[in-house]
Amino acid sequence: MNTPGKKLRQTFHRFYDRWLAELNTNLEYLVSAADHHNDNEDDSNLVQLVDKCVRHYDELYKTKSDGANEDILCMFTPTWLTSLEYTLLWIAGWRPTTAIHLFYSKSGLQLESKLADLNPALSTSSGDFGDLSLSQINRVDELQKRTVYKERVISEKMATLQESAADTNTVDLTNAISEMIRNDEGDARRDSDEKLDSVMESKKDELVEVLHIADGLRMETLRSVVEILTPIQGVHFLIAAAELHLRLHEWGLKKDAS
Repeated sequence: MNTPGKKLRQTFHRFYDRWLAELNTNLEYLVSAADHHNDNEDDSNLVQLVDKCVRHYDELYKTKSDGANEDILCMFTPTWLTSLEYTLLWIAGWRPTTAIHLFYSKSGLQLESKLADLNPALSTSSGDFGDLSLSQINRVDELQKRTVYKERVISEKMATLQESAADTNTVDLTNAISEMIRNDEGDARRDSDEKLDSVMESKKDELVEVLHIADGLRMETLRSVVEILTPIQGVHFLIAAAELHLRLHEWGLKKDAS
């Protein structure tokens, strides 16, 4: 039987496969742009490419939002992800601060060297994160603090929602239904089942709201990191993001297959 939930999973799975294929294509464009970058050239093409890649992520969350409105439970049990990716989820997606950790990882030893002595003599132009300014580093640091705080607020909302599964109203209904099962009271149970359905539907609505907020923070953080960077630095950041996304997915597929 092809239930609405199963149909949505199949539809989103097909969309996600196409989205990954386009991500791989974007990665090729980004790598080519980085390889052929010239400091003396106009950055307008880089700006357009970075904007295109960011919009690609935005498309994912808009489609995901539509799916959540249709069946939120599908978005929280994503069959299109591998077992590895599933274990890394935070509210049905990656943690927003992952984008900032990626920034620091990409910075690597070059950034650590600049932070150690802030010696302008070390600032030979590379176009990569070796050219980060102190202002950019401070802005990323502030972004991290804001994002960590917002993550905590969302996590607390999610925790409250999870704990509400055992609130007085729900426990009273589940107890009443259990008594009816033991006493074989079919008609009375149907009425209680409807009440429980109503309670669960309200919780699903709250779940949709939390997911929308979480996805909003994911996109907000991604955009904020890119906005802090120069166009060519944004290209390098998006290369790292795409490579991480694609390679983890591929590795997860291999592990699931074995």
